[in-house]
Amino acid sequence: METLKQSRAENPWSILVLLALGLLISFVDRTSLSSALADKSFVREFALTSMQRGWLNSAVFWSYGLFQMPMGWLVDRYGVKWPYAICFLLWCVAAAATGLVTTLSALIVMRLLIGVAEAVVVPATYRYLANNFEETQKGTALGIFSIGGKMGPALGAPIAAWMIVAYSWNVMFIATGLVGLVWLVPWLLMLKNDYPSKEDLAAAIHRASSVPLKNLLTSPVVWGGLVNNFCYSYFAFYCMTWMPAYLVEQRGLSLEQSGLYTFFSFVGIAIIAAIAGLAADRIIARGSDAVVVRKSFIVAGFIGGTTVLFGAYTPSHEMALFWNVLSLSLLGLVTANNLALCKLTLIPKQAVGLNTGLQQVATSLAGGVSASLSGWLLHLGGSYELPMMAIFVFLLVGATSTVVLLRREWAPKVNDDRPPLPQTEN
Repeated sequence: METLKQSRAENPWSILVLLALGLLISFVDRTSLSSALADKSFVREFALTSMQRGWLNSAVFWSYGLFQMPMGWLVDRYGVKWPYAICFLLWCVAAAATGLVTTLSALIVMRLLIGVAEAVVVPATYRYLANNFEETQKGTALGIFSIGGKMGPALGAPIAAWMIVAYSWNVMFIATGLVGLVWLVPWLLMLKNDYPSKEDLAAAIHRASSVPLKNLLTSPVVWGGLVNNFCYSYFAFYCMTWMPAYLVEQRGLSLEQSGLYTFFSFVGIAIIAAIAGLAADRIIARGSDAVVVRKSFIVAGFIGGTTVLFGAYTPSHEMALFWNVLSLSLLGLVTANNLALCKLTLIPKQAVGLNTGLQQVATSLAGGVSASLSGWLLHLGGSYELPMMAIFVFLLVGATSTVVLLRREWAPKVNDDRPPLPQTEN
């Protein structure tokens, strides 16, 4: 209860904005490599093949996924403020150090370190949201939060491309890594200390034990969330890691132009995500069933995203760019509502951090698979048609999973046979 009392002394919406900015910075540092991989001098520097570009793009996602559940376990017990602050410092330093490395192995190590540290972002955010926002606020809150995840690559791509052209890829990595450290100042000043006392820690462990990992793994809702997060993220991460190269290599754009169109795509999904989250909250507030409403938005978004395939086969460069922007924008119908449904609405509050960590394993796995599989399919087919066909298939799988698996009666069970909390003497 102490954490909840402290958080009420804050303005949760202000902290939400900080969390969205933290997510934005994490995506800038995570995806700045995609612009470098479209730069010929960077590719020559490390003598990279298409397969190796895929490995580099995927490295951050493997370590990111591996540490999701440990980070969820950590924030469920030890709070949000200090685990987030320490990890934030680590990933910014690793991002800046990327500009100083001279070997492929060192480059991969830096990417792995970024993934480890950034693994705290989403579990910590959902732990905070679960403690501070009601059901009729969750879609709006997650729409605002998700803007950070979309504006990160939206802003990061053109800024990184400009810095590479104007200066060098080395300067781009160093600058984007170090500038983010400014965020730590308001974070440390605005957020109350939620590091638990011994009594609070015992209570947190007691609450978390009521929904063990076994209960999550036996729930069809959790598996539906894993499928949905993988399918959604497969498309999103393809756009983050391969879109600049696609626009340069297959559609003939300059590196700067590719950054601009990447910006439009991610601005589109950010705007639609925020609007869809707010719209769903309004409909739910009028008495509609939250599960039905959010599922409807999710299915519509997955189907809308499949229009990416129109861009793959059109001979017109203008239409290809149109479908490139529209398909990712329509995926925004999924964003906030899927996050709310799979990580908050259908999940017991006690297990939000652990479940979010588990769900993020699927998200990061999608990043690794998307980057690597797209590189292999590009090598196999010699064009981007096969990578986009894979996106089409995964989006249809996501829509099916939403309809079949996300049901209230299949939510994780809460054990009611736990031993009582130990009594402490005053």
